[in-house]
Amino acid sequence: MAMSFPLPKRKLRFLPANHPLAVAWRRFWRQVSHMMPKRIYARSLIIVIAPMILLQSVVAFVFMERHWQTVTMRLSEAVVRDIAAIIDMADTFVAPSGDYSQIVRIAQDRLGLRADILPPDPLPAPGPKPFFSILDEALSSEITKQINRPFWIDTVGNSNIVEIRVQLRDGVLRVFARRNQAYASNTHIFLLWMVGTSLVLITIAVLFLRNQMRPILALAEAAESFGKGRPMPEGYKPRGAEEVRRAGMAFIQMRERIERQIEQRTAMLTGVSHDLRTILTRFRLQLALMPGKSEKEAIEQDINDMQSMLEGYMAFARGEGGESTGVLDLQGYFDKLSEEARLRKRRLVTRLAGNPEVVVRPNAFERLLGNLIGNAFRYAGVVEVQAVHTKGSLIVTVDDDGPGIPEDQREEVFKPFFRLDEARNLDESGTGLGLSIARDIARSHGGDVTLDKSPLGGLRAVVRVPA
Repeated sequence: MAMSFPLPKRKLRFLPANHPLAVAWRRFWRQVSHMMPKRIYARSLIIVIAPMILLQSVVAFVFMERHWQTVTMRLSEAVVRDIAAIIDMADTFVAPSGDYSQIVRIAQDRLGLRADILPPDPLPAPGPKPFFSILDEALSSEITKQINRPFWIDTVGNSNIVEIRVQLRDGVLRVFARRNQAYASNTHIFLLWMVGTSLVLITIAVLFLRNQMRPILALAEAAESFGKGRPMPEGYKPRGAEEVRRAGMAFIQMRERIERQIEQRTAMLTGVSHDLRTILTRFRLQLALMPGKSEKEAIEQDINDMQSMLEGYMAFARGEGGESTGVLDLQGYFDKLSEEARLRKRRLVTRLAGNPEVVVRPNAFERLLGNLIGNAFRYAGVVEVQAVHTKGSLIVTVDDDGPGIPEDQREEVFKPFFRLDEARNLDESGTGLGLSIARDIARSHGGDVTLDKSPLGGLRAVVRVPA
């Protein structure tokens, strides 16, 4: 069951309601509400995961911006400073003789750089910049600032080696440096640790939340079953956090109180009906011994009316609450209605969409539809019944071309013993309980019955129940 997501009560108090900014603000929050998940499990995950992702994003950004880039700049600055020292030594001490062997030895032994002097050929053409060019940018900036000579660098050719070439007066200095000399190459370890620990924490949070959601879902299932008039789910008992346990215990106690009240009401009226039936039986025996046919017929009619009223009271009090759920074949029930319409000389049109089998309390649901359709047969010539069974709901619509019911009395007629005028009594038995029983049965299934104006000109009765 999809749950509704309430719009946040945010509004621009300093603007009128029809101001464009206020309208745009409400539209924005409506879009946010539409995109947000509807289930508490998904919302709880967002509450747990979103701050974690936000925090790690900020930490990663600050680390990348401050630590990683700063360390890389410092390392690149040190490497370029060593290269600049080699160039100064070459220009100052070695340029006249052209013997660079000592400089190459010092660079390799003391500075950890592999250096050699190439012929004065032109530098290679610039290569494409790497996608992640923090090292490329750092080296280029430092060489331009400290050496200020034509240069060429390759930071992508070999993953572990950086090649740097600098133009000299009579040659080209080529230097190979290890990447970790100019670049903070172990930073990915920090990112891996951060992402790895986050995944572990998220997994623990998902498992914990799922375990916490199960008692809530079980409580919702129990409440939904009670609303549909079904028995308690097998094996249900309050579990989970203390608040969920308290809610479960409160639900069980409420259900027991309601069931006990229904049982007491039914038992009381059953006793009353037993006593009244005893008196009615005595009346019938006395009536059989009375002379006079006309007087006997009048009294017998009164007794029959009393018997009918008594049965109506009992049906209303009982509400079919003791019946177990089962499968009702709507198509078979509509076939029986067609036969009844033929006998009562009424025109009946039935339409059924979806699965004809619904899980309800069959006898009670047939009584519900029978009361509504019986009223339509009684006061109309044309009756249309349409049932739409979709996943999770059943909607039955009964339309007729009868006199209908005034709009201001469509809720009043559901009250017990309420009657319209004598010419259009909704219940021939005189009890005024037909629609009351119908709504009582519908609500015991977790649904309701409403009345409206029919397109045929009479009354429309709509039954909505979860199925």
